[in-house]
Amino acid sequence: TAVFSPGADALLTASEDTTAKLWSLETGECLRTLAGHLAPIRRAAFSPDGAVVLTVPDGFVVKLWAVKSGECTYTLEGHQ
Repeated sequence: TAVFSPGADALLTASEDTTAKLWSLETGECLRTLAGHLAPIRRAAFSPDGAVVLTVPDGFVVKLWAVKSGECTYTLEGHQ
């Protein structure tokens, strides 16, 4: 999965390696690696303001991440 940020200045990719990565479209540099899932990430999305990322892996744990810090801010467990 790959999605553009609302401002179209970054790309968010989700991977089989259980991480999501935030990439600069200007430089191609990896800005953040979002790690903490135990299963491959199948979907990822930005919030409308681009400040938060949602990641959805196989399984039942969804995470919210702060884009600026790369920190996981919330984990939703048991979602089916």
